[in-house]
Amino acid sequence: MPEAPLTLAVLIRTIRSARTQAEERDLVQRESAKIRGAFRGDEAESRATNLAKLLYIHMLGYPAHFGQMECLQAHCLAPIPRKRIGYLGAALLLDEKQDTHLLLTNSIKNDLLHSSSWVQGLALSTLGSLGSAAMFRDLAGEVEQLARKAQPSVRRKAVVCAVHIIRKVPDLTDMFIPLGKHLLTEQTYGILHGAMMLIAEMCEQSPQALQSFSKHVSQMVGVLRNLVVAGYSPDHSISGISNPFLQVQILRLLRILGRDNEDTSEAMNDTLAQVATNTETTRNVGNAILYETVLTIMGVQSTSGLRVLAINILGRFLLNKDRNIRYVALTSLQKLLQTENSAVQRHRDTVLSCLSDPDPTVKRRALQLSLALVSNSNVRTSVRLLCVSLRDAGWYVRDDCVPNLICLIGGAKELHSYAVQQLYGALVQDISQQPLVQVATWCIGEYGNLLLDGSCEEVEPKQVHPEEILSLLERVLQSHLSLPATRAYALTALMKLGTHLQDSDVNRIRSLVSIYCSCHDIELQQRAVEYNALFRKYDHLRYCLHEKVFSCFGWEAVGGFPHQADGISRKPLNVYCIIASCLIATALPRMSVYERDGLLIEFSMERPALEPTLLLITATVSNQMPDDIPNFTLQVAVPKVLLPPSGSTVPGQGGAPLTQVIRVWTPKQVRTHIAFSIQCLFNAEFVSYTS
Repeated sequence: MPEAPLTLAVLIRTIRSARTQAEERDLVQRESAKIRGAFRGDEAESRATNLAKLLYIHMLGYPAHFGQMECLQAHCLAPIPRKRIGYLGAALLLDEKQDTHLLLTNSIKNDLLHSSSWVQGLALSTLGSLGSAAMFRDLAGEVEQLARKAQPSVRRKAVVCAVHIIRKVPDLTDMFIPLGKHLLTEQTYGILHGAMMLIAEMCEQSPQALQSFSKHVSQMVGVLRNLVVAGYSPDHSISGISNPFLQVQILRLLRILGRDNEDTSEAMNDTLAQVATNTETTRNVGNAILYETVLTIMGVQSTSGLRVLAINILGRFLLNKDRNIRYVALTSLQKLLQTENSAVQRHRDTVLSCLSDPDPTVKRRALQLSLALVSNSNVRTSVRLLCVSLRDAGWYVRDDCVPNLICLIGGAKELHSYAVQQLYGALVQDISQQPLVQVATWCIGEYGNLLLDGSCEEVEPKQVHPEEILSLLERVLQSHLSLPATRAYALTALMKLGTHLQDSDVNRIRSLVSIYCSCHDIELQQRAVEYNALFRKYDHLRYCLHEKVFSCFGWEAVGGFPHQADGISRKPLNVYCIIASCLIATALPRMSVYERDGLLIEFSMERPALEPTLLLITATVSNQMPDDIPNFTLQVAVPKVLLPPSGSTVPGQGGAPLTQVIRVWTPKQVRTHIAFSIQCLFNAEFVSYTS
């Protein structure tokens, strides 16, 4: 005997009583099979019940796509309950990405023309929720007619549906502009609220609509004024405020209309002031209206007094007990700081008091605003309170704080000694705070010589031994708390520090670096291998490669760059130029070393002040002949590093010469004999010359 079908209530109760997910899945599969079989039959009476059960199964996350066609058939049935369940199923199971939903167009059109307001409302709700651009184009005329002449409940839904039409198909804006003007005289608040939404959407989409509705600002302002002075109405008042939703929507529309329009802004100034002064703030409803009023005042070309009033409202929000309101006020003041700095400064004490707020998000936002409010006149009091707040701020530090602090320290030469002393002391006490460790290790590597000398005017001088510094950096490298980026900072600090230490300490650094040549982290492994290669093959380069970063770049202030004359484009810095220009002090005379057949080679020599054993030779190759000389190479036979040339072809007469930098080491600073050879193609023949 076949099992009797379950009703919707029994199905829900049975599924909820399932003890395991497998039991629930089995029950859903069996019931889905029964529903599928019922759809194939002719059981018209149970179709609505089966479709309702299928929608519940769909809400649980199980597949229900086989009911799409049943939904299309159900909403065509005459009884309103079945039509309603059909429209509900269509809204849940169909969307505009599926071509099946286009089959709804004709049925929705018929229902829009139906005599029953219930049927018209169902059709409008479904059209607004899943309508596509093609459906909106076909049915826009019917929606516009219903918004004008239908019953109030249907008109309200038609206006909201028109908002969805404008969002999906902005080209239809011109069709609804007359409707928007007509609805401004509406007395029903629900329809008027939808009209404000429709006008706002049209003004956002079309400049013509914006210009057209700017002439009707007085009507909107009149509606808002009537709402402000209206008494209590049980149908529309919330917490003693008349229709706050409509007030908020009108304020948003006024903000759109008054943007960059002085005339419309002037027309709404008095009403905005009335709303700002007469709205109660004892409930969140009033605070919401005041917040929208502030946004509107700051978004239009309002008077200076009105803008000060808006900022004072935000200042009162800072004293509110609700943390959400305080957070909104701090965020808004942060945005207004650039344009209304003096008015925001008046609330600096209130902002600073928010630094002790128990809510961490409010405290963080207050800290950002407090930093922005610091000026020459209040820097002492502000920094004192900020330091107290930072002591209790916790572990969170943004990623960009590390490079920003490094730039601040590097740009202030007078603070180098003090900073490295303080950061070293902080690192000795705690190596768990990764941002602090990264900044400290960078400073130790960059200004380790100042730490070794122990010279500092701000605090009591304290000389640190090299073994203590190396042991501290070794602790950082071996700590399980250190991130890969922190270890990379420490490795670089060791290499930089090695230029100021004795050979025994350098050997210790070399052994520490070599450990990471087989590290699993690719960045650390590459860095360690390159540093190890410097020790083995290019030990004479270490002193130049690990020069102070800010000295190489010539930065004199935070974020600064070497001065350039106006009109000269700033080119990317060349790392070879940085290495090769370590504070050049001594220039030697320029000499011609080769001149033959129109080819001229000149050497210009310079000796850096910081490296008296290094000689920089710039070879300049000029061609006086009209034809280019391709495949040109220059070789030098001395202990040197030959940097890449500017090209392989020497241009003909009038072209830019070819240049190449040669770094020659003269350890004992004695006379050095340089032998060089050149190879090139000259008149289609291979030419070689050795000096």
